[in-house]
Amino acid sequence: RQVTTMMLPRRVLLLSALLCEVLCSSSAFTVRSGPDVSPLLSSERHHRKHRGPTHRPPDSNSLALSMASGGAAASSNDGPLRLEKFRAFTSKNFFLLGMMVVVALARAFPQLGKNGGVLRPELFIGKYGVTGIFLLSGLSLELSELSQSIRNFKLNGLTQFANFVLWPLLLGLPLTKSLETFLPGLLPKPLLDGILIMACLPTTVNMCVILASAAGGNVATALVNAVIGNIAGIFLTPALLLRFLGTSIDLPFVQMIVKLCNKVLVPVAIGQGLRATPMKEVYSNNSKKFKRVQEYILLGIVWNAFCNAFTKGMGLGLKQSAGLLVLMPILHLTSIAGMFSLFTSKPLGCTRDEAVAATLCASHKTLAFGLPLISTIFQGNENLAAYSAPIMIMHPTQLVLGSILVSKFKRYIESDDKKE
Repeated sequence: RQVTTMMLPRRVLLLSALLCEVLCSSSAFTVRSGPDVSPLLSSERHHRKHRGPTHRPPDSNSLALSMASGGAAASSNDGPLRLEKFRAFTSKNFFLLGMMVVVALARAFPQLGKNGGVLRPELFIGKYGVTGIFLLSGLSLELSELSQSIRNFKLNGLTQFANFVLWPLLLGLPLTKSLETFLPGLLPKPLLDGILIMACLPTTVNMCVILASAAGGNVATALVNAVIGNIAGIFLTPALLLRFLGTSIDLPFVQMIVKLCNKVLVPVAIGQGLRATPMKEVYSNNSKKFKRVQEYILLGIVWNAFCNAFTKGMGLGLKQSAGLLVLMPILHLTSIAGMFSLFTSKPLGCTRDEAVAATLCASHKTLAFGLPLISTIFQGNENLAAYSAPIMIMHPTQLVLGSILVSKFKRYIESDDKKE
């Protein structure tokens, strides 16, 4: 039988033609008979060309492959972005993160960082490190800035007034009297006296300078008030203790002044002298690196302080230690809030960097000056440990809270710069 082309369905002819092409290409088989379907093939291709591509739903394998390739591309793009965000976060919060690390290390290995230990931190950090901080401070300061800060009698006088008068009268005395009256069982009388002794101490020698530098505050103001406060403290602290506790004190004034000069004034003077050498340009080109060095030194001081605290302890019971650990942060934060409100008030007319530096100086209490002073005054007293405990707890408290507040103060200062 002969079947004509017109009698066969169109799609059957197409299918048979495609099958013939596949067989011919695979087995070299030549079709010599049968209908010629090439016109139909060309016609169908023409229809497909004008009709557009046939939309087929993707199968599960192709869909999974596309999702996997898309996810891999996204993860490969997110990797560098996440790393960059992590670097920016660590750089911005370097000091706070570093403080958490050194406190954890001090808790895990306190013997390494205690005074007299294998690493001798009291020598390399307490002596050489602090000397390096003041040398870098002298190198970074313009002589005009330093002289201007010295001549700012109103700000300097108010800072010292806040540290030696407002602190004991508005913070130390009311707190101790309130605890003695309303919570007599919380802390014994020797610890309350220790809080009052701490309130009469001058500001820190190096911590307020380093924190002011890290926060972008006026380093010259912090440096001047640290020196003035510790020199004045040699005379004012014994007078205040005599007033509040009735204790007569005999201190080696000359030796203490010489020690303060060797620790602070001599390195600053050397730093100022180095500004006449190429070191000035070296510092200017690498100022961020030098500031990071100062932060490393301060972290070393934190590590050393916590190692000593974890090793020696305070000689206190659990209840007394818990009471001080609650009270000291509250007391310090109250002093910072009060001093900040004072120095940012409009009648004073302080710039923001000056206000931050003055706040840090007026709210801090020194361990380096206070502990030898307390040991000298109350040598042989059975309550010596109780008198020393508040400042020993306040010292790391100031370091921790100061490290947390550095970023806040920095944003406060930078917001003023953006407005200008």
